[in-house]
Amino acid sequence: MTDDLFGLGGKTAVITGGGGVLGSAMAMALAGQGAATALLDLREGAAAEAAGRIVSAGGRSIGVTCDVLDEASLAVAAARVSRELGGPDILVNAAGGNAPAATTAKETASPDDLLGRGGAGRSFFDLEISDLRRVIDLNLLGTLLPCRVFGKEMARGGGGGVIVNISSMTASRPLTKVPAYSAAKAGVSNLTAWLAGHFAPLGIRVNAIAPGFFLTEQNRFLLTDERTGEPTARGRAVIAHTPLGRFGAPADLAGVLIWLASGASSFVTGAVIPVDGGFSAYSGV
Repeated sequence: MTDDLFGLGGKTAVITGGGGVLGSAMAMALAGQGAATALLDLREGAAAEAAGRIVSAGGRSIGVTCDVLDEASLAVAAARVSRELGGPDILVNAAGGNAPAATTAKETASPDDLLGRGGAGRSFFDLEISDLRRVIDLNLLGTLLPCRVFGKEMARGGGGGVIVNISSMTASRPLTKVPAYSAAKAGVSNLTAWLAGHFAPLGIRVNAIAPGFFLTEQNRFLLTDERTGEPTARGRAVIAHTPLGRFGAPADLAGVLIWLASGASSFVTGAVIPVDGGFSAYSGV
């Protein structure tokens, strides 16, 4: 039996990137509060597998193949969700991530980079526009377009709704090496605030979670050694600047997500909530 304040019984939640590490964990958390869940992912097998785990645990869930950068694909997904689970009440935009090709090898530039003699691999000047654009589009447009498609469905339903975007610590404290990801996540935070005001007359609340450092398939190459699994120098620096002394685990997002998705936060909109182990509160000195 769920607590009515935090309960989501009778609600339909859509999670983009639902086949991923964080997306599937967030879907499971919402299902645990009684929500029917639609897990959208470009990878059909990943979405189906994650939805299957929810069903095996007694929940109601479907996996839906969808490209968050294709509005027509999103519209098809929205129609299926409404047909099989009912109109959307909650949207969680968990699709996103970084890519090695859009990441610099060094933390800072040097004059040698201008001559192609940086000596440590890709400099900022070497990054391909197509790789930068891919990361920016995935994180920013991949949030904006689902908000537009499913926000319209919420408005048509007449009962309001909740959108939870996924920003990042790098939105407010830009991290070295990841220029496209940092810029895109800053855009997600700004978009969240803009949509909160724009959608308020429709009864739709829009907030964001800004995770600290969680190990995912998109960032594992930066934070852990692929051979040993131990933290890299960057990973050790992250932990040293995180007062709680560890990387985040997917379950760490559950509480704040349920709060934002439920009636417990009925007067909260336009907020970006850090879930970072204290990283944003600690200067390191």
